[in-house]
Amino acid sequence: MNFIFLTQFQLLAAADAAAAVPTVVTAASVFMFAWWVARSLQTGDLEQGNEWRFDVSRINDLRRNDSMYRIFQPVIRVLAQLNRGAFRDFLPNIYREIQAAGLPRTWLPEEYLAKLQLIGLLVSPFMIVGCVQWMGGFGIVMGVIFTFVFIILLRRNLRRKAMIRLTNIKRRMPFMLDLMTLLMEAGTTFLHALEQAVGEYRGHALSHEFARVLTDMNLGKTRRQAFESMRDRLQDDEITSIIGSMLQAEQLGTPLSGVFRTQADVLRMKRSQRAEAIAGEAAVKMLLPGVLVMAATVIVIIGPFALNFLIFGFNID
Repeated sequence: MNFIFLTQFQLLAAADAAAAVPTVVTAASVFMFAWWVARSLQTGDLEQGNEWRFDVSRINDLRRNDSMYRIFQPVIRVLAQLNRGAFRDFLPNIYREIQAAGLPRTWLPEEYLAKLQLIGLLVSPFMIVGCVQWMGGFGIVMGVIFTFVFIILLRRNLRRKAMIRLTNIKRRMPFMLDLMTLLMEAGTTFLHALEQAVGEYRGHALSHEFARVLTDMNLGKTRRQAFESMRDRLQDDEITSIIGSMLQAEQLGTPLSGVFRTQADVLRMKRSQRAEAIAGEAAVKMLLPGVLVMAATVIVIIGPFALNFLIFGFNID
């Protein structure tokens, strides 16, 4: 009898211990994650070793300015290594969009793509759980598909930011060129006019780009190299045309004030042409909504009569 009682007691104790294992594992996982986050946020800069000095400085700058990179740096570096081989052909476009969007220049394209992928992976459990509750077993597949779609949307959002910033730069460029033209015609040198224009438009994307040009020249680059770097960062046809005209005028000795005035007029003309093109496309784009509105109006007017005919039939009395 005592043996049976002890056996039942041991079985109950083993069952309680087995039931407590998931709780302990979950608590330990939460504790380790919290410790990792706290440790990552408190970790200082990397020490200089045998690595390339600029790469260490770049990583330290990312760790200071981006909390997600600071917390998930090992995961991002692993994903970045995979992206170098899997998306080799897409990385130059991503880097151009990073520069055009005004993001920190310390981001490498494979690392920024890894960050987007990591965001998708962190969101994926919620998507999978929601899809499973909605669709059942097939929801796992749909959750994975939605995760990939979410990553693609994040990638397209980077492209959208780059396009919006480029549009803002081209909208403000004629006014900045006019200001530099007035300053240079008043006797100011090109560098001083550029500094005053940057200060006048402080906080705008255009000011940020020209400030980088000034910084490159202060660091030892020639004027041609600094503007070529700006052209390579933005890679826009209109901005490339303006920079090409400036460099050609400098090479030929043509006054830059006349070049700036001409380019400002060209930009305004192109802006008017873009507005006319958008206005012409608006009529075509409004055609489908107009048809839908007309169809809805017809349904609202004829619908009660149609329902009355279907329910009560045709009655002339």
